[in-house]
Amino acid sequence: MAAPASAPADSRSRPAVRDVVFVDGVRTPFGKAGSKGQYAQTRADDMVVKVIRELLRRHPELPAERIDEVAIAATTQIGDQGLTIGRTAALLAGLPKSVPGFAIDRMCAGAMTAVTTVSSGIAFGAYDVVIAGGVEHMGNHPMGEGADPNPRFVSDKIVDPSALVMGSTAENLHDRYPSLTKERTDAYAALSQQRYDEAMQAGKIAPDLVSVATRSDEGWGLATTDEPPRPGTTVESLSGLKTPFRPHGRVTPGNAAGLNDGATGALLADAETAEELGLPVGMRLVGYAFAGVEPEVMGVGPVPATEKALQRAGLTIDDIGLFEINEAFAVQVLAFLEHFGIADDDPRVNPWGGAIACGHPLASSGVRLMTQLSRHFAEHPEVRYGITTMCIGIGMGGTVIWENPNYNAGGEQ
Repeated sequence: MAAPASAPADSRSRPAVRDVVFVDGVRTPFGKAGSKGQYAQTRADDMVVKVIRELLRRHPELPAERIDEVAIAATTQIGDQGLTIGRTAALLAGLPKSVPGFAIDRMCAGAMTAVTTVSSGIAFGAYDVVIAGGVEHMGNHPMGEGADPNPRFVSDKIVDPSALVMGSTAENLHDRYPSLTKERTDAYAALSQQRYDEAMQAGKIAPDLVSVATRSDEGWGLATTDEPPRPGTTVESLSGLKTPFRPHGRVTPGNAAGLNDGATGALLADAETAEELGLPVGMRLVGYAFAGVEPEVMGVGPVPATEKALQRAGLTIDDIGLFEINEAFAVQVLAFLEHFGIADDDPRVNPWGGAIACGHPLASSGVRLMTQLSRHFAEHPEVRYGITTMCIGIGMGGTVIWENPNYNAGGEQ
């Protein structure tokens, strides 16, 4: 019996799925948004240019013409974050004009989605080598600038009005899980600051940072370190902070990420091309998933996204030895940990601190998580699998599962 006309003629039209590897990642130091922040007079696209050039500088074995795509995320795609920033930043960085690029938006998970999108292309055979990352200049473009939410969201009761204010969704998450007290979130926030400071002092953070020339009214400067960290933060110092999203609430500037500026970038490739070019392999992609949740409790998004990703990969939470969880709010991290039965201070979770300490420039943060996880893998050959996960505005979560190429089956996880 003849095959249907729509069926492929032979196997050549159905390419085998290829292994995708994370080669390397870098980021700018993260700054405080606003007129006093270190990037107040720095363009967002120039920060992207810095990370692209740094990736190429660190990998001279990669000919620039071998890059097949540049995918850059931004949540607010206007001004210096607009004009198809993946393409314009590639041109500004000096990549060959033959290298295409595009922009992408999934709010806080922009860079994560840039990575998963191009990884799918690599796996399918459309790309061999790709640069993916994200940028957010929240000083130039405050969250929601230029947005015009449809009034039917509220009038038709599609969402509660609090769904449009991220801090209010965090307060709602406290309501949903009464066991997640302010005391617990403050303790977690203080631990994030402590772990970040210890990692910085140990020389763990600086190698991933690319310095950025900055300009201010006083003249030129050089951004070499993150601005947001507050070393010496204690539970006591956090306890008296104001709760701006609700009177007598639980979410404060101390147990949430701030408003920040910064950019990230990563190199991804298929395994065979990485071997051909001599590119290092930091991680191998296992799988990923995104999931929607009630927008009013946006912060719980990583739970169903992780369950979905694990189920599709044939893994369980017990198989995961390292976690990089974006700390948009401490309560969001604790909701994830409590769901999976993980202690608040588990050493496998954000070993070098997180966004509460170093900052969260929205669309850029996904690649920061990935870059740090790849560094953890290099130090922990006893761990086979790790995840990067984050909550996403308007009620979503995203999770990516990675495998450690340095895994030693004889070690203990």
